[in-house]
Amino acid sequence: MKHLFIINPIAGGKKARFAETEREIRRFSEELADPCEIYITKGPMDAPRKVAEEAAADGKLYVYACGGDGTLNECANGAAGRANVAVTHYPCGTGNDFIRTFGKANAEKFRDLRALAGGTVRPIDLIDCNGRYGINICSVGIDARIGGDVHKYSKIPIIGGATGYVISLVINVIKGVNQRLRVYTVDETIEKEIALVCACNGQYYGGGFNPVPDAVPDDGILEYLIIDGASRLKVAKIVGKYAKGQYRELNDVITHIRGGYLEVECDREFIVGIDGEVIRAERISFNIVPNGVNFIFPSGMEFFA
Repeated sequence: MKHLFIINPIAGGKKARFAETEREIRRFSEELADPCEIYITKGPMDAPRKVAEEAAADGKLYVYACGGDGTLNECANGAAGRANVAVTHYPCGTGNDFIRTFGKANAEKFRDLRALAGGTVRPIDLIDCNGRYGINICSVGIDARIGGDVHKYSKIPIIGGATGYVISLVINVIKGVNQRLRVYTVDETIEKEIALVCACNGQYYGGGFNPVPDAVPDDGILEYLIIDGASRLKVAKIVGKYAKGQYRELNDVITHIRGGYLEVECDREFIVGIDGEVIRAERISFNIVPNGVNFIFPSGMEFFA
């Protein structure tokens, strides 16, 4: 078996954090009897290429995504559908949202490299987004725009971290909230002004927003929320409940759908958020991929017990 540590040098927006992460991993790698490689990514989507390249060799491959949710997303894209590869998250990014799905105590266990190396592998679902995979939450609308801009603000020294999400939210709400979208589900077509559509495999995104607390990443089901178009004032009133997963209290403006497939279309290009990363499209399909990737859970974790 080989251990592959993929380090994103710009995760978290701090050079000092990258240097500290690299030192910690190099010290830990000396404890391992199995072959190890530390790889520092050179740019966007470099991690999937590296993982696929290493996966082509015989034997098991453990991939440690050392960065934020975007780094985890890239590593999951490289590992998807490969029986000999398992991926996990060593969190050192801006949000580190996906692992919050498993509870605060369990999320902390992901910071223990020994617990990860000796962890348990089990498959979890993925979201197919026009051929790119999401592992956590994908979205169209105001929150995708927020996610696309957040790194502009989180890199500012006096801001940083989750505060960058809040600033991005305020600025994008001022710019405008709604888009006219067509949403296709298995049962119906919806066309109207919409503020947001999200597809949830995990529970948290955006630095701690928890739209669907019921989302479970290995149940073969996606949880969708469609938020009707609203004024800036109304968005300001509902965002707190949305962030806390209280969507059932907002059924006059939020439609909840459980299923495996949903499509969104617009007459002009829009931004799609995929685990905090962004792509642009005029049509996006979300499809569940049951057991799409093998995931390493740290030893001592009891979420699935």
